[in-house]
Amino acid sequence: MNTDKTDWLKPILEPLRPMMRELLTASLFINLMALAVPIFVMQVYDRVIGHNGMATLKGLAIGVGCLLAFDWIIRTSRGRIMQTAALRIDVEIGTKLFDKVMHLPLRALESRPASFWQTLFRDVDTIRNTVSGATATLLADLPYVLIFLGVIFVIGKPLAVVFLVMFAAFLVLAWKSGGAMAESSGKERNVQSARDALVAEIIAGRATVKAVALDRAIRPLWEEKQAGTIEQSIQRGAANDAYVNVGQMLTQLGSAALTTVGAIYIMDHELSMGALVACNMLSSRLYGPINQLVGAWKTFASFRQSVERLGEVFAEGEERRESAIKRERPTGLITLEDISFAYDQKSQAASAIDRLEIRPNGMTAILGKNGSGKTTLLKIILGLYHPAKGRVLLDGSDIAQFTRAELAGWMGYVPQECVLFNASIRDNIAYGAPGCDDEAILEAAKVAGVHQYIVDLPDGYGTPIGEAGSRLSAGQRQRIAIARALIGDPPVLLLDEPSASLDRQAEEDLRATLADLAKTHTVIVVTHSPVLLPICRDVVVLDKGTVAAAGPAAETLQRLFGVRPQPPQPPVPPQGFSSQPSQPLGGVRIGVGGGQ
Repeated sequence: MNTDKTDWLKPILEPLRPMMRELLTASLFINLMALAVPIFVMQVYDRVIGHNGMATLKGLAIGVGCLLAFDWIIRTSRGRIMQTAALRIDVEIGTKLFDKVMHLPLRALESRPASFWQTLFRDVDTIRNTVSGATATLLADLPYVLIFLGVIFVIGKPLAVVFLVMFAAFLVLAWKSGGAMAESSGKERNVQSARDALVAEIIAGRATVKAVALDRAIRPLWEEKQAGTIEQSIQRGAANDAYVNVGQMLTQLGSAALTTVGAIYIMDHELSMGALVACNMLSSRLYGPINQLVGAWKTFASFRQSVERLGEVFAEGEERRESAIKRERPTGLITLEDISFAYDQKSQAASAIDRLEIRPNGMTAILGKNGSGKTTLLKIILGLYHPAKGRVLLDGSDIAQFTRAELAGWMGYVPQECVLFNASIRDNIAYGAPGCDDEAILEAAKVAGVHQYIVDLPDGYGTPIGEAGSRLSAGQRQRIAIARALIGDPPVLLLDEPSASLDRQAEEDLRATLADLAKTHTVIVVTHSPVLLPICRDVVVLDKGTVAAAGPAAETLQRLFGVRPQPPQPPVPPQGFSSQPSQPLGGVRIGVGGGQ
């Protein structure tokens, strides 16, 4: 295995060293006591049967019975040691992986399909089962094969040559099968990942698949990937079966050769009958672990792939976890300087802004055609996308110095596609500020205009919303997402097409909400809504990632479209809001360099 990709595992396994020593000690006693039955059989054949030694038989039977009882105790203790090790590995690696995934940059998470990240958590199970399961027991027992070989030399020296030849044959078989199984298992894993990625996409878009009857178009893709998976599985299984069958044949061949050679030496009075029977019993303990090793290479290959795959993820850069100093709540002044961002090195810049300044306490609209970089700009401001050059300032401080938790507390975000979790309405709102009290949740829901709908439900805020909010309408999901963004009262609010799923009345309610919030918050909204645009003090127009125009909304829109926006009619105010029209929101200035 690549050392760099496996170094992360050493600190996790290091505290388990005392436990591993206990495991090896227990395995030593278990393997020593495994000699009891063959020795017992040899003594019965050689000393009891030929001499009618009933007293000797009773003594041997009592002795072997005590040893077997002790063997059961030791095996039980070893099992508990393995369970404890499995628990520690599960907790350590699982927690480390979860924390790593949560602190990876968004671009790193988007660079791989969802099935890849699901596979990583299955890799934790693979490592746990290998390090603390049957495979670990096999590796612990393997060194003690030499004990059985030594005993065979003592009680059946004439048979030693047979055992040495068969032992060497098993080692060659295990070595040959290792390389072949590693290669075939790797190919099988790759085609399985491709198939799982397609299945994950189908499930994620199941509503669209059903509505448009995409099964006719998707079926050939699935059949192709499924056929590739089956083919690789058959090839891997065939290779594995071939080596396992050779191992079983060698076991039978060894037994036959041992019996044949032993019979010759018995007739020559150079070996006793009991020694031959005992050696035959010990041969299973000698060949068994090596034969199991032949069939266990798939597990070892999967373990190696899992360790290397996790190692690659753990080696990736992550977002800042701690800030050098805690700062006060920002006022919401946002400045972008010399920003350049592209999704990859081959693509043109998705965002290129010389300078853009948005002062606090006002509402700014981001306009532009599809693909002009509106959503990308919001994610750059949020710190979700890190520009190749340039910086984003919040109240004059580079946001790169702050943690994701701090930025999330200062900047509320409502994406275009609202993502809710399979929990209650209360939990989904509270996720925006873990540990918040019920009063904060109620206030956020009222400001978002969703409180009245929630209290009309039989279970109120305890209502489960289903997977991804499937039990709610698109507008209801949008409002709950807005409440989640408001829960911590962040000074900056970024909303991506917040009215896309709302009816006219709900959109007018949202307008009143945003107008009120903009008095004390920096509100940045991506929208083309004729209802929301009139209350925007300033406008930024994007074209191919650059700022095409920016300035006060009335002047900019008139210059672009030749129409001065009409002031909105006073909407019917939602509960808790004044019916007076919003006042002009002063204090917002947008400065643009090189983008006009």
